[in-house]
Amino acid sequence: MAALPTKTPLLDSVREPQQLRALDKRQLRQFADELRKETIDVVSVTGGHLGAGLGVVELTTALHYVFDTPHDKIVWDVGHQAYPHKIVTGRRDRMRTLRQGGGLSGFTKRSESEYDPFGAAHSSTSISAGLGFAVARDLKGGANNVIAVIGDGAMSAGMAYEAMNNAGAMDARLIVILNDNDMSIAPPVGAMSAYLARLVSSQTYRGLRSIGKKIAGILPRPMKVAAGRAEEYARGMVTGGTLFEELGFYYVGPIDGHNLDHLIPVLENVRDMKNGPVLIHVVTKKGKGYAPAEAAADKYHGVVKFDVITGEQKKSNSKAPSYQKVFGESLIMEAKKDERIVAITAAMPSGTGVDLFEKVFPKRTFDVGIAEQHAVTFAAGLAAEGMKPYCAIYSTFLQRAYDQVVHDVAIQSLPVRFAMDRAGLVGADGATHAGSFDIAYLGTLPNFVLMAAANEAELVHMVATTAHIDDRPSALRYPRGEGWGIERPLQGVPLEIGKGKIWKEGSSIAILSYGTRLNEALLAAERLSGYGLSATVADARFAKPLDTELVRRLALNHEVLITIEEGAVGGFSSHVMHYLATTGLLDRGLKIRPMVLPDRFQDQDTPDKMYAAAGLDANSIVATALAALGRPQEANDAARA
Repeated sequence: MAALPTKTPLLDSVREPQQLRALDKRQLRQFADELRKETIDVVSVTGGHLGAGLGVVELTTALHYVFDTPHDKIVWDVGHQAYPHKIVTGRRDRMRTLRQGGGLSGFTKRSESEYDPFGAAHSSTSISAGLGFAVARDLKGGANNVIAVIGDGAMSAGMAYEAMNNAGAMDARLIVILNDNDMSIAPPVGAMSAYLARLVSSQTYRGLRSIGKKIAGILPRPMKVAAGRAEEYARGMVTGGTLFEELGFYYVGPIDGHNLDHLIPVLENVRDMKNGPVLIHVVTKKGKGYAPAEAAADKYHGVVKFDVITGEQKKSNSKAPSYQKVFGESLIMEAKKDERIVAITAAMPSGTGVDLFEKVFPKRTFDVGIAEQHAVTFAAGLAAEGMKPYCAIYSTFLQRAYDQVVHDVAIQSLPVRFAMDRAGLVGADGATHAGSFDIAYLGTLPNFVLMAAANEAELVHMVATTAHIDDRPSALRYPRGEGWGIERPLQGVPLEIGKGKIWKEGSSIAILSYGTRLNEALLAAERLSGYGLSATVADARFAKPLDTELVRRLALNHEVLITIEEGAVGGFSSHVMHYLATTGLLDRGLKIRPMVLPDRFQDQDTPDKMYAAAGLDANSIVATALAALGRPQEANDAARA
């Protein structure tokens, strides 16, 4: 029996979308299958976001096949689903550098490719940005298409609806694709819904609809209104989408996002529309085509390196717990003692440790979706009524709710407790997810208590501390990843507000750390002893209120005072400098050297390499101390060590 002929691989022949568009439509199924396999292989080597990318393989294929990219602009929301897009747009040979130092970003990035018209990583920005591209096009007399691809999770943020409302009111020519992969807002999709989607997006239907509107326009107003409502009701009955129609969008869908025979005709019809905003409702499945991802509870949203055959993810050899786990378990301990404690998160329950709390206290846990502004004001309302809300939000995402932190929490001095995960540099997710600015942006607010955990044991005590702060807002920060591996207390003990801790006594150099750089400070003290220098190492614990007694003692008894923090300029060191300047302690000849994150956005790498590049590791501390003492050659040698 003759062997069946093998298919010639297609992905190898496609380096840019132009080659994809040269394929026959009948070849696209094979191409998509190869693209999915390549995506799985890449992420198994690099780690990263897998489930979302697998869900849009067919959509990515169809978009680049139908539209003239990069002339036509595709704006991916968040960007974590854009790995297949990167493979198709000339970056396949670099994909195994994804999320690594000097490699490709894990998100879309303007400086990386002309096919990435807008950088992303925070959600719900695509429609706003897409509208900007569309209006700029019209003002310049252009004719290209603009397509915003947004997931249903990102549609939970108010910004998406603000943009849709604006686009609908302007009647802007903009295409929005709603990738419905989790919320189950769509009825079952199949042949009938695909037929209806093709029908309502066709030029014939739209032409008849236009004629109907013109006829209705000459009718008396009551009949005109009735006719409009009847048409809207009829379309809503068979296709859904009434909400989007009310916002001014022409709704098409739902359609099966994994069926290229359904996708491509609809995209072609919509591509040829000449006016007004359109929303295409596409139903997909996260992790599509890879059984371990489809079976996973989180659909393999974010993964470390894994075995392609088994799907088993590589485990860390460290026995130290993650800070997220420590926070979740500490909050549970406090909540068992106080029924007023509740936990709030904005679509990041597992990332913040709130999922652990939810298992024990499901009725006291609130995941509000990607809606940080609402989360903060919701917490403020709870606090105003005597509850003890913990608002667990990544530092980088809390930036989205700064107005609410100021006006709804700080001005009213409401005891909302902010637990800021991902403080400092975060490694593979790069600049967009780094918690670089919270010390500075919260440090300007009156009556706030700000603290940073130096290790997992300190985090346990700080959770207990915040539980006892009932008269003002507070915030504690802790990094992504694992702790020191030290023994944790069984119960947290509230710390004295505004008091730091001496870890090592010395005489010539004082190192005052705020956060988890404390371990590097202790290492630096050991190395300084090799240069004949004795160093004091202290953990400030609090940026506000500042332990001025500790700062004064260090300033008076040491020749050099070094502050170090995992934050940008304007944070903890600025508070220390302000105190020293206003009290005259700087006039005594003290050499003070603040060590902060550099004034630039750092690309992804391992956290250790990023902190070394930022000058915030032990060697950099040693070099800073030696340079302050006028020993430049030794300082250079230490920095290069």
